[in-house]
Amino acid sequence: MGTLFYLTHNVGHHYALVASELGLKLGASELDSEFHKAWRSMPVREPIDGPREDDDKAWWRQIVEKVLTKIAPALSEPDRDNFFEIAYEHFAEAGVWELYPEVIDVLEELRPRFLLAVVSNFDGRLRIILEHLGISKFFSHVFVSSEIGADKPDPEIFRRALALMKLRPNETLHAGDDPERDWNAATAAGLSVFKLDRGRNSLRDLLKIL
Repeated sequence: MGTLFYLTHNVGHHYALVASELGLKLGASELDSEFHKAWRSMPVREPIDGPREDDDKAWWRQIVEKVLTKIAPALSEPDRDNFFEIAYEHFAEAGVWELYPEVIDVLEELRPRFLLAVVSNFDGRLRIILEHLGISKFFSHVFVSSEIGADKPDPEIFRRALALMKLRPNETLHAGDDPERDWNAATAAGLSVFKLDRGRNSLRDLLKIL
């Protein structure tokens, strides 16, 4: 997210849609604000040996629980369970995410020349999203933090991905949009970095550099 694709609306909008499926009227702006507070409140996790439990589903449940506790404290436990399950599936559905306009052209030009991989702080749903968006075919590997046992900005996630691809850091370039999680973390792991800043450049500028 932010590098290849983006949400069609903010998280609060999507949470409000989920709530409406349950007959609840919750404000999108309030949901969005509480989501970002909950996201920022989650503690940094140390790397572990092997995949994280249940593809990080329990981690996402904690975030949703924090949001609902603030927005709908009287909501019953069954309704909270239903909200979470629907929301969890919703974010893997077609139409929720959109590609940035240059992505297909850039990937088509890169694939014949380079080995392409994704390294993401996501879970297994990412593969479904990439399929929906029609770009999974471009990537030889998709590394998600829930499976690799390490999260950005810890550079260990990049070290593990490189080990699995049997590549050295000086053979690898990481393109990402987050200064801490992408630029600093990949640099700390010894990779070259393309600093994507969508207010100033795009992935087309990566082609110029290469």
